[in-house]
Amino acid sequence: FEIKPDIRQSEASLPIPNPIKEGFTFENVGFQYRVSENWSLRHLSFKLKVGEKLALVGENGAGKTTLVKLLARLYEPTEGRILLDGRDLRDYKLDDLRRNVSIIFQDYMKFQLEARENIAIGDIGGLENQKHIETSAVKSLADTVIEKLPGKYQQMLGKRFLGGVELSGGEWQKIALARAYMGNAQLMILDEPTSALDARAENEVFIRFAELMQGKTAVLIS
Repeated sequence: FEIKPDIRQSEASLPIPNPIKEGFTFENVGFQYRVSENWSLRHLSFKLKVGEKLALVGENGAGKTTLVKLLARLYEPTEGRILLDGRDLRDYKLDDLRRNVSIIFQDYMKFQLEARENIAIGDIGGLENQKHIETSAVKSLADTVIEKLPGKYQQMLGKRFLGGVELSGGEWQKIALARAYMGNAQLMILDEPTSALDARAENEVFIRFAELMQGKTAVLIS
């Protein structure tokens, strides 16, 4: 209980620009885990412009997930800096940054909650907005999963509680993906979002994602 987060914001922190005008810039960024002598990333410089779609493709351990965790300020660079619209990412309010960055990681959570609650976690303030929850489900193709459930959106998922229904890996992944569509984030990050889907479903998810990301900034890891 005494542990405090290393990543904090100052009292003078700024709100995230809305809309973001220029985008993100990595300047000679390096990251090293405290327990490791090796660098996960080093000498990394690039720009992610507003509206740009960036694909990160590489082997396991190449540092793809580390990169997006730095982008979302879940990690801090060991060296170098990350800019947003020309200012250091550390100058901005943390909560505001995380409201504007929507991420689904490859090790997403399977919450033992109702289907609607599972989706609403992407923007918990929208828990009572059933229409928005259903729209997010349609975007991720989770609606096809939920329609088959006895209790539909009120169906308890997982086997921990009485009456709960277990889903397949691909079905859980669609539910998790719906969370990413719940918020109104300016940057969307999907970290191997289709690893549990078959080829046809994967293709459909990617086509839908491309359509929905028109005008938004997105990073896709594969």
